[in-house]
Amino acid sequence: MTNKTRTKPDSGKRSGSGAHAAPLNDTLLARALLVVRGKKLLTHIGLILFGLAMLYPLLWMISSALKPEELIFREQGLIPTSITFENFGAGWNALRHPFGHYFMNSAIITAGAVVGNLLACSLAAYAFARLEFPLKRFWFAVMLGSIMLPLHVVIVPQYILFSELGWINTFYPLIVPKFLATDAFFIFLMVQFIRTLPRDLDEAALIDGAGHWRIFSRIIIPLSMPALATTAIFTFIWTWNDFLSQLIFLTNPDVHTVPVALRTFLDSSGESSWGPMFAISVLSLGPIFGFFLAGQRYLVRGIATTGLK
Repeated sequence: MTNKTRTKPDSGKRSGSGAHAAPLNDTLLARALLVVRGKKLLTHIGLILFGLAMLYPLLWMISSALKPEELIFREQGLIPTSITFENFGAGWNALRHPFGHYFMNSAIITAGAVVGNLLACSLAAYAFARLEFPLKRFWFAVMLGSIMLPLHVVIVPQYILFSELGWINTFYPLIVPKFLATDAFFIFLMVQFIRTLPRDLDEAALIDGAGHWRIFSRIIIPLSMPALATTAIFTFIWTWNDFLSQLIFLTNPDVHTVPVALRTFLDSSGESSWGPMFAISVLSLGPIFGFFLAGQRYLVRGIATTGLK
């Protein structure tokens, strides 16, 4: 009896200490959650400020396209005090042809480059990833080495070659090389993606009597859509924005593209019709944003699932 009466107060004390410990743990947990949320809030604020800093030139260009030309460099704010759409009409008809003509030239070149890269680079990537042939590793190393080769090194030999073929002032120098798998970056991208696909699928297809072309078209291509979308998006953006190659190979104003046509707004003294030029620059970004937004989910999947093995 004595032992039982002595243990009752002890059990009460223990239960009391546990009751005090529970609110203390809740307080610590609440403080930890506040710290985590505070860090997340600061991170988001920092990212928003960084994003606004990155977008400021674009926002300023859009604002300037909507301002009268005499107010572009007078007003410092992004919100124009006077809005006009005359710059778009003036810029559209400012050159030798309506600007839709140059948009069409860029669209033809870009579409040809995208189709060429998707077809040729996927075939080359399948060969490096799945086939066995002599000096495979050597040619793969040569292909990777060509990524580090600057465009300025090959532009003069290319110009001489295309001039001998009579291709200057045509779209052929900008489209035909894409069908010859000249963009090693996209070959490497798709090689790394195809290597992640299980070879059991290929072996099962071979047992069923399928050849390499059927395996490529029925198995590899459908499973490689993220990598193909990534290739298409980057090819579209790089080709649409390409200025140097188009300036060199397309000297006739009738075959000028959007980047080269935008350059003609500047005269020899560096003066320009700034309002029309900004307006057309805004319009020229539309296809890029549209194509990027259309394939954004595939782009994220392609970059996330393609890596070094």
